[in-house]
Amino acid sequence: MGEKTGVRVLAAADGRLVPSLGHVANRFMIDGADTGDRVAVLQHHFRPRALAAPMHRHHDEDEYTFVLSGRIGAILDGEEAFGEPGDLIFKPRRQWHTFWNASDEPAVVLEIISPAGLEDLFKSFEHLTEPPAPEVMAGMAGKYHCDLDFGSTFPLVQRHGLVF
Repeated sequence: MGEKTGVRVLAAADGRLVPSLGHVANRFMIDGADTGDRVAVLQHHFRPRALAAPMHRHHDEDEYTFVLSGRIGAILDGEEAFGEPGDLIFKPRRQWHTFWNASDEPAVVLEIISPAGLEDLFKSFEHLTEPPAPEVMAGMAGKYHCDLDFGSTFPLVQRHGLVF
């Protein structure tokens, strides 16, 4: 595979920061091609009260969200939880979940995806010129074995005053 070896230091200004149409930008740091598809690492940069994604579940990957700054809310298998800087939020595969910036200040998290692959879904949003309709977004997510549930997303957005 395309696994890279040797010493590699990703400086604070390195990686590709991709603004999104929504309110979360992604900084791509380590792709699956760098690790033999074992893991991918990126940052999510949240604007205040931004929802990362609709309620969803992925069938192939576990996600680990390490809070670097701000306050992150999450629904994990029907339960709400909150993470502060230094906290790790675990989102196992096949578990319905979503997460958001639960404050009026920007927030940043380190997102670790294992095995790699789901980061390519985030990259697929880069070239959109307008937010996709829910059925288009569901089709895009489906290519990565990810299911979306908009019915439970919109009440969450209203309850917490989120932007999505």
